[in-house]
Amino acid sequence: METPNAPTPPPFAPLGADAPTAASGPPDLDALAARVRQSSAWVQPLLAEVGKVVVGQEGMVERLLIGLLTGGHVLLEGVPGLAKTLTISTLAKAVHADFQRIQFTPDLLPADLVGTLVYHQGDGSFRVKKGPVFANFVLADEVNRAPAKVQSALLEAMQERQVTIGENTYTLPRPFLVLATQNPIEQEGTYPLPEAQVDRFMLKTVVGYPSREDELLILRRMARTAEVEEVRTVVQPEQILAAREVVDSLWMDPSVEEYVVDLVLATREPSRYGVPGTDGLVAHGASPRATIALALGARAAAFLDGRPYVTPDDVRSVALDVLRHRVGVTYEAEAEEVTADQIVQRVLDKVPVP
Repeated sequence: METPNAPTPPPFAPLGADAPTAASGPPDLDALAARVRQSSAWVQPLLAEVGKVVVGQEGMVERLLIGLLTGGHVLLEGVPGLAKTLTISTLAKAVHADFQRIQFTPDLLPADLVGTLVYHQGDGSFRVKKGPVFANFVLADEVNRAPAKVQSALLEAMQERQVTIGENTYTLPRPFLVLATQNPIEQEGTYPLPEAQVDRFMLKTVVGYPSREDELLILRRMARTAEVEEVRTVVQPEQILAAREVVDSLWMDPSVEEYVVDLVLATREPSRYGVPGTDGLVAHGASPRATIALALGARAAAFLDGRPYVTPDDVRSVALDVLRHRVGVTYEAEAEEVTADQIVQRVLDKVPVP
């Protein structure tokens, strides 16, 4: 995944408190590239293990890896049967970490998620019983089938990495990642997620049907009664945390930083950026959290490609998944059948690439 003979970027400083400034000169890209190679050694073994079970869906797997590398929660949307749950559970098995699957249903209670206080009759005391959210990886399966109270309970865990039970607050383990699946909201028995919660997901990936070739491979591999091949544990949580430090240190040219900001601002004021076909169609644009997520996602994409610096293509590769759930459309847009995806694509087509 390393890019040989990559062109040397211009001498600008990367983001981060410890990054060199323009006055101190550019970072040592060769040394940084060596760190990228060393800290990404687990990526290919992990992909190989996931590939034992999951056929195709490379885009979905890449988005999950970006979530791992950035600590960003990932929401997968698609009709049932597209291996969303299988992919997440397989990925969790390949990582030596605590994993919990929570099946979201209309009768789920907040206590079923975060835990509760249990009364002990012997000494008359209340003791904390922690819920399944206390894990490194939490699979929130069909997350949009649960009512609003459960969604709000999950909100604190996703944003603050902590849970309040009774009068006390408990820190969640590191790394902590919510990997959620949802069915399209038009399906029966689903609830639209609150905007505040959707914004907490770094990425929203729409999972489509596999290609004909992948479908044929699925038939040959899965249409049998025998157990599928066992997935081995190939990654330790410490390796993921170490890789995150390297991702943070990747070099982002100021022109790329400005490109990230312009993309986000163009979703808020499309007319100012001359984005065609958006007049009266955007209710609200992406939040500043989108700017952070777009920069982090681009860094993770560069890391997976083996590069010590970020390019505009890295930004564009994750832009749709970062922005689609943060752009609200008006009733007029719905009447004209214009989706948030189409608006984001128009922004990507219009904003100049550095």
